[in-house]
Amino acid sequence: MRRDTVDLDARFTAFVREHGDRHLRVAVLLTGDWHAAEDLVQASLVKLYRAWPRLDTSVDPDAYLRRIIVNTHRSWWRARWRREMPVPALPDRADAGDLADRQALGALVRQALSALPRQQRAVLALRYGEDLPEAAVAELLGCSAGSVKRHAYRGLRALRQQLGGEWPQGEVNQALDEQRDMR
Repeated sequence: MRRDTVDLDARFTAFVREHGDRHLRVAVLLTGDWHAAEDLVQASLVKLYRAWPRLDTSVDPDAYLRRIIVNTHRSWWRARWRREMPVPALPDRADAGDLADRQALGALVRQALSALPRQQRAVLALRYGEDLPEAAVAELLGCSAGSVKRHAYRGLRALRQQLGGEWPQGEVNQALDEQRDMR
């Protein structure tokens, strides 16, 4: 029994180390706030850890965690409360090189995303941030593929209006791609 628990914990730890940063970026795009995103990912990881022994981790635990993140964010948004959960250790990473331009660009895109309605922001984060197909986004959000297309169209149009004055049209899409490539 003890060996099985150690093995499960080791696989969970490896999964989090390998995929955690990507899910944190998606959470940042969903919430519009780095600190709220960290709380969202932590709460989602706790839920995933509780279900980990019952999951078939050979299939795709990524999709399961993504759904937990979206559902947890949705419930937080509805309840308008956040429960803080402490983490045992803070990540200590040094950035290589000057990333000021990329960070400024990311901040502008996140600011523009935060001005969008919740559903449009969620569609754009999942569709372009996570590069999921429309059908997967529709399943995650519990709506039709047509709704995903409509929200994506309206959200991108609003982003272009907000950011269009600062960049040519093509660079707005490039900025979204760079947010996705920061994985």
